[in-house]
Amino acid sequence: MARYIGSVCRLCRREGEKLYLKAERCDTPKCAIDRRSYAPGQHGQGRTKFSEYGVQLREKQKVRRLYGVLENQFRTYFKKADQKKGVTGENLLQNLELRFDNVIYRLGLAGSRNAARQLVRHRFFTVNGKKVNVPSYNIKKGDVIGLVASKKDKLPIKTALEAMKGKTPPSWLTFDFDKNEATVLELSSREDITLPINEQLIVELYSR
Repeated sequence: MARYIGSVCRLCRREGEKLYLKAERCDTPKCAIDRRSYAPGQHGQGRTKFSEYGVQLREKQKVRRLYGVLENQFRTYFKKADQKKGVTGENLLQNLELRFDNVIYRLGLAGSRNAARQLVRHRFFTVNGKKVNVPSYNIKKGDVIGLVASKKDKLPIKTALEAMKGKTPPSWLTFDFDKNEATVLELSSREDITLPINEQLIVELYSR
């Protein structure tokens, strides 16, 4: 399957803000956008004023890169959101939030969505007792996400579990440290997403 294999720091610089694609590195002086806050490329320090279409496009690209979704995948998520009852923009964000890799990241079991994607692909987790290695798998209300017993002593997991003890997961998720299981209490809502996203711009872009 196609995937982006370039520098993720370039993506943050292109969007002009931190997308936290490299976990804790993004909060250190090594963060690329802190060192070079302009867009990458030969003309990165040139004119930065965008047209209305340009603003909408940049917002779509930011959200797409934030969740690690390719263009065709993102368009599919939008079509599904548009067909659901409710507000299309909020439906879109909910669809993205319920990706398996994003749920693992939201729980704190991985430092970034990219790291969560790798753990999922290497069969670190189960959903309702069955191993799932598809990062885009759609998590539903009531699903129980478990940690495969043979993986719990792996360094990334041990580090993550230790760090999770001092943090609180989103209100729609809960984690049982005794069983190493997470339960999806509710579907995520717009209020659960604190990222600076203007989903209405994406709706306007696809409505052209």
